[in-house]
Amino acid sequence: MSLWKNWWMLVGAFLSLGPLGSGEAQEEVRQQSREIFRELIEINTTDSAGNVTTAAEALAQRLRDAGFQEQDVIVAGPNDRKKNLVVHLHGTGQEKPILFLAHLDVVEARREDWTTDPFQFVEKEGYFYGRGTVDIKDGAAILVTNFIRLKKAGFAPNRDLILALTADEEGGNFNGVEWLLKHHRDWIDAEYCVNLDGGDFMSDKGKKIYGAVQASEKVYVDFQLEVKNPGGHSSRPTRDNAIYHLSEGLARLSKFNFPVELNEITRSMLEKSAAIEGGPLAKDMKAAAQPSPDVAVLVRLSENEFYNAILRTTCVATMLSGGHAPNALPQTARANVNCRILPGEDPSKIKDSLAKVVDDPQIKVTFVEQHDADGNLIRPEPVPPSPLRADLMKAVESAAAGIWGPLPIMPVMDTGASDGRFLRMAGIPTYGIAGVFLDIDNRRAHGQDERVRVQDFYDGVEFNYKLMQNLAPGK
Repeated sequence: MSLWKNWWMLVGAFLSLGPLGSGEAQEEVRQQSREIFRELIEINTTDSAGNVTTAAEALAQRLRDAGFQEQDVIVAGPNDRKKNLVVHLHGTGQEKPILFLAHLDVVEARREDWTTDPFQFVEKEGYFYGRGTVDIKDGAAILVTNFIRLKKAGFAPNRDLILALTADEEGGNFNGVEWLLKHHRDWIDAEYCVNLDGGDFMSDKGKKIYGAVQASEKVYVDFQLEVKNPGGHSSRPTRDNAIYHLSEGLARLSKFNFPVELNEITRSMLEKSAAIEGGPLAKDMKAAAQPSPDVAVLVRLSENEFYNAILRTTCVATMLSGGHAPNALPQTARANVNCRILPGEDPSKIKDSLAKVVDDPQIKVTFVEQHDADGNLIRPEPVPPSPLRADLMKAVESAAAGIWGPLPIMPVMDTGASDGRFLRMAGIPTYGIAGVFLDIDNRRAHGQDERVRVQDFYDGVEFNYKLMQNLAPGK
C-alpha cells in the first residue's frame, strides 16, 4: 500500500511541474498568486510612511506554511522597517546557485492623484490597479508563488535557487541588495542573478512585440553645479552674477552631446529591433549597429529620445535654485544635473567633461553625496555589462514560446537603473527578465493609476515557472 502511495505522490509531483491545463490546478495557482499579489499591494512599503518588513514577514509566513524550513527563510535588515527576505530552495548542488531578485518597496503615491486608492488592490476592466502592480510587486508575487509551487511539488533542481526580495531600491538610505552584499553575501552568492525588475516585455494594444533580457544598464549619478558670489544690493547690479554664470553654463550643457559608444549588447539590441520595426527607422538602426556607422545615421537616430539614450551617456539639468532675497544680488546658484552613464564608463571622467562643457571656473562641479546603510560615503563607480549567455537566452526563448508561441527575445541595455548594478559591481552577472508584458505606450510605472493586465500577470507566473525549470532542470 505504501508503494502505491509513494508512486502516486511522484506522479502528482511530476504533473505539478508540467504545463497547467484549464482545470483545478490552473485555478488554484491563479487564486494563490492573486492573493499574494493583493496582500503585497495593500501593504504600504513607501520610504516615507510604509514598512517593508511587514511585507517581508507576511511572505515569509506563506513560505514557511508551504514547507520551507525556518533556517531557509531569512528576514533581516539594518532596521525594523527595512528588512529583506531571503529564501533558499535547495537543489542537488551540481551547479552554482541562481539568484532571483525583486524589490518590495514602492515609490510614493497620493490618493488625490489616483482614480482608485493606490494601496488597495482593485481589479477592473481587465487590469489589476495599485501602487507596485508594475514596479515591482507583480514580480515579487510571481517569485513567491513559484517557489511555493516548486517546494510543494518536491522539485529538486540541479542547483540551489535563491529568492531575495529587498528594501529601498526606489530610494531611501537602506538599499537591501547593497546591505546583503556587504553583511551576508553568502546568503545570496550565485553564478548569476535573474532580476524581475528589468528587461520589460512589450506589447502594443495587446499584441505581443518582444521579450527582453537586460544585460546592462546605465549608471545613475547626480552632480551639483554651484556658483558662489559675494552678492550685494540689487540696486547696483553687476555682470558678475551667480545666476548668470550658472545659467550660461547650463545653456552650453544643453547644446552638448556625449560621443556615441556602442557595445555588444546595444549593437545586438539595434539589430534585433530593426528586424521588428521595419521602414526607414529600421534601416538606420541596422546601419548604426555597424562597426563604423555613418554620422548622418547617428544624428537621425539621436533625434529620437529613446535611441539617443541608448547611443550615449546623457546629462540633463533637473533642479535649480538661487538667491536668498528678492532685493539682493545672488550669493549662490545651484543646479542638479542628472547623468545616466554608459556601462563601463568612469563617472569621474564624466565629472571632468561637465566642467569642460560649462566652461566657467566659477562653476564648481561636484558629486552629489550618497551614503550606504552604515552611513559610509558611496563613491560612484563604473558598472560593467553582464556577458551574454547563450544558455540563458535559449532558456528564455523556450519558456516564452511555451506561453506565447515564437517571440523575438533581444538583449537590452536599460536607460534607467536597478539593483542589478550592485550585483554586477560585486561580480555577480545580472539579467533583467520581467516576463510580464507592458503596454509600450502606456507603462505607468511610478505614475498615477499604475496597472497591469490581469492575463499578462497570470501569463507571467507561468513564464517564470517554466524559466526556473529551464535554468535549473531537476526531478
